[in-house]
Amino acid sequence: MTTTGAVIVDAVAYAQAVEDAVKASAAYYAAGTSVLDDDAYDRLVRAIAAWETEHPEQVLTASPTGKVAGGAVQGDVPHTVAMLSLDNVFSPEEFTAWSASLARRIGHDVTRFSVEPKLDGLAIAARYTRGRLTQLITRGDGTAGEDVSHAIGTIEGLPDELAEPVTVEVRGEVLMTTAQFEHANEVRTAHGGAPFANPRNAAAGTLRARERAYTVPMTFFAYGLLPAEESGECAHSDLMARAMAYGVNTTATTAVPGSTADTVEGVLNRVAEIAALRASLPFGIDGIVVKADLAADQRAAGSGSRAPRWAIAFKLRAVEKITRLLAVEWNVGRTGIIAPRAVLEPVEIDGSTITYATLHNPADITRRDLRLGDPVMVHRAGDVIPRVEAPVAHLRTGDEQPIVFPEVCPRCGSDIDTSEQRWRCTNGRNCHLVASLSYAAGRDQLDIEGLGHTRVVQLVDAGLVTDLADLFALTRDQLLGLERMGETSTDNLLAALATAKAQPLSRVLCALGVRGTGRSMSRRIARYFATMDHLRAADAETIQQVEGIGVEKAPSIVAELAELSPLIDRLTVAGVNMTEPGATPPAPKAEGTDGGDGADGDDGVQISDAAAGPLAGMAVVVTGAMTGPLEKLTRNQMNELVERAGGRSSSSVSKKTTLVVAGEGAGSKRAKAETLGIRLTTPDEFAALVADYLDTV
Repeated sequence: MTTTGAVIVDAVAYAQAVEDAVKASAAYYAAGTSVLDDDAYDRLVRAIAAWETEHPEQVLTASPTGKVAGGAVQGDVPHTVAMLSLDNVFSPEEFTAWSASLARRIGHDVTRFSVEPKLDGLAIAARYTRGRLTQLITRGDGTAGEDVSHAIGTIEGLPDELAEPVTVEVRGEVLMTTAQFEHANEVRTAHGGAPFANPRNAAAGTLRARERAYTVPMTFFAYGLLPAEESGECAHSDLMARAMAYGVNTTATTAVPGSTADTVEGVLNRVAEIAALRASLPFGIDGIVVKADLAADQRAAGSGSRAPRWAIAFKLRAVEKITRLLAVEWNVGRTGIIAPRAVLEPVEIDGSTITYATLHNPADITRRDLRLGDPVMVHRAGDVIPRVEAPVAHLRTGDEQPIVFPEVCPRCGSDIDTSEQRWRCTNGRNCHLVASLSYAAGRDQLDIEGLGHTRVVQLVDAGLVTDLADLFALTRDQLLGLERMGETSTDNLLAALATAKAQPLSRVLCALGVRGTGRSMSRRIARYFATMDHLRAADAETIQQVEGIGVEKAPSIVAELAELSPLIDRLTVAGVNMTEPGATPPAPKAEGTDGGDGADGDDGVQISDAAAGPLAGMAVVVTGAMTGPLEKLTRNQMNELVERAGGRSSSSVSKKTTLVVAGEGAGSKRAKAETLGIRLTTPDEFAALVADYLDTV
């Protein structure tokens, strides 16, 4: 590729840009590959359009500006009605200008718009005859497409038979969800193929594949229904309701259902809501589609050769870009986990410059067949940590080199335990003792004031501390012997250590850093078992009674606690609290019982007092800045408060969420709660609800 800039300076550069755009489009629509990511392609086409506006006499017939997306692909199945693309806008100002031009064209303001997510996949037409799915056709050049009926039966949301025996054509988008994409790449690489770069390319390539030794599922969402003669005046929103009644999948089943708005302001509000939810969706969207909803308005507006004049795509900022993998760093975490991190050629994604991305683990690197120097697709959305999706294999030059895995711990030189997907230094926590102790002393764990990173380094370097229990054996004379430790600092630190001994079991568990448990899980475990003795006596089956602990995690927790047993004994001797206030230990199982599921109180397990609290049975999400009585609480303390009042804290909003505490600046989580109809409360209202528990955190 030679032309990806935003400005074309002469006719030679214009011709090259057209050639580049045509090649990129052909590669994508033919095989699901492309030498350009979406953002680069959009910028290239906008630059072509700008040149053509200034030089209309030099427009080339091959230009993508006058063609339907996918037009480079030949097809021999005529469409019943032209299957057009959409023009784009990129800002509220551009959308407002478009809506004004639409009003001038039809002679009045649009009284109702439909607003739907723009799904990031491949457009197809699905033809049903008397209720039976008989043919699938790609968009092609808009007038004819390719028959891909061989994919019937592999696309979720596109039933083989409708709920009614009607003859209709459903139009929509075939895509892969995040989970389907991961599965597709696992299957593809297992059969010796190169991994797909992203879900969009995976869907496009898979839909056209005819003679593979395997099949992988895809998902369909309808965005159009060619009406029968008697329903030719149906609004778009009504047609979508009809498609859903037939049994076809629509966005109505998602967190971003299609909706209608009466004004431009209403449309822009809905655009903002969908954009805020983008990062949490299980499938990709690259914009929002806005249409004049009423059939009369659509007919009055008409269509051009490339796109309807009554619909527009409000494009969102790109969340995926192609860049280069320069190196892999191997970092050791506080529990000894050895984690690879991708070092990237800097690239701007969604407003941020990205130089590092997640690689998960060595098995992930092997499965994705990543190599140093690879062109890679990098994904970032919202506050999500950037991740490398896969190499863009068709752009490889042949100069790429294999990634070398460490043979010993890169931090301390000890052996590496490779028995699990996440590799770990055999020295465990002692490999990164400073990080482990600093974490344990943190505000959300033991909250040892005055024991910051610098002080921990000093204690470790002096040989006074080799593990967490050593902190509680420190003497006044030992501390006074350190540099920059006067009497006041020494007494303050000893007082803070004494206070830390009284922290609840949940915080002690968190400070220990048991793998597979974080702050929230530590609280659940502590509430369930009430004492460290009961927890240490539990087997894997018993630990599975704690919500969120499954068959894989439970044995790991049992093994971790056994490994930590000498340290726990020393902490107990030092006077560190090993009980959870307000929690009641599980009673012994009655003879002849099967143990139940620990959820209903009828299986021999005593439910703690928190189960009767004001939040009993509720899943609560806290978002935004807290005010009033909650102003000084950290997010972890807020979660503790939720759980002490009988609720379950969560970091994400879903259909299972009961209540969202929305403080100042609450954004996407509040928007998602409103979309799902979940109860919202202010910080002051929530403080009143849990007033009896405020003093416990």
